[in-house]
Amino acid sequence: MALAAQFGDPARPELVDAANVVELTHLATLYHDDVMDEAPVRRGTPSANARWGNSVAILVGDYLFAQAAELAAKLGTEAVHLQAQTFSRLVHGQIAETVGPRDRDPIEHYLQVIADKTGSLIATAARFGGLFSGARPEVVEALAGYGEIIGLVFQLSDDLLDIASESVQSGKTPGTDLREGVPTLPVLYALASDDADPAAARLRELLSAGPITDDTLHAEALTLLRESAAMKQARETVRGYAEEARARLAPLPDGEAKRAMESLCDYIADRTN
Repeated sequence: MALAAQFGDPARPELVDAANVVELTHLATLYHDDVMDEAPVRRGTPSANARWGNSVAILVGDYLFAQAAELAAKLGTEAVHLQAQTFSRLVHGQIAETVGPRDRDPIEHYLQVIADKTGSLIATAARFGGLFSGARPEVVEALAGYGEIIGLVFQLSDDLLDIASESVQSGKTPGTDLREGVPTLPVLYALASDDADPAAARLRELLSAGPITDDTLHAEALTLLRESAAMKQARETVRGYAEEARARLAPLPDGEAKRAMESLCDYIADRTN
C-alpha cells in the first residue's frame, strides 16, 4: 500500500486509516484461520486459540473485522464497499478451500482459492494506496490489478518454498504441507500427470495417500517432488504470473515506486530457485 500511495500524495492522512482497514481485516482472517486449522503457533508464538481457546479467538477475530468496518466508514461509502467486497471474497475462498473442489478441476479450484484468500486482500491494499493518495482512476485500476496477481505469485512461491528450501527459510519446517496433506500446486501437478517414469509414478503413489506422516516416506516424497517435472511446471507457473503482474504496471508513470514493484515480481518469483 505504501508503494501504491507514491503514485499520488503519500502524505494524505486518510492513508493511515486505509492501511489499518487492510491490516485489521488481514489479522482477523488469521485468527479465524488458526481456529479452523487448529494451529498451535502463529509467527513463532502460541496462537490466540492455543492461549485462550477457540471461542475467544473467534470473538476477537469478529471484533477486528468490526473495527476494520468502523474505520472504513470514516473513509466513506466507497471504502466500506471495497472492504465488504474483500471480506466477502476472503470468506468465499475459505469456504471453497474447506469444501474442496468437488466436481471442479483441482488446479483451477486451488488457484481460485488463492486469488480469493490472498490476491483479493493485496489488491485492496494496492487500490486503497492509489485511491486515498488521490492517484488517477486508471492508475488505481492498474495498481489493483497488479496487487491481485502479485498476491497469487506470493502465495504460490511460498508454497513452493516449503518444498524447495533446505532450511527453515520459509518460516516453517520444509515439507510441512506434505506432512499435513495440503495439496499445493506442485502436488496437484504431480497428481494430474500421467508420466510413466518410475519416479513420477512413485511420487503419485505417495501423494495419493494423503498426509505423509511417516518420516521415511516423507523424506522420499520431498526428494522426489523437488526433482520432479511437476516442481518445474509450478515454477514456470509462478514466473508466468510474475510477468503478468509486471505487465499490469504498464499504465503507471515511470519512477522509483514502479521500479520497486517490478523488482518485487522478480524477487518473489526467484526466491523458490
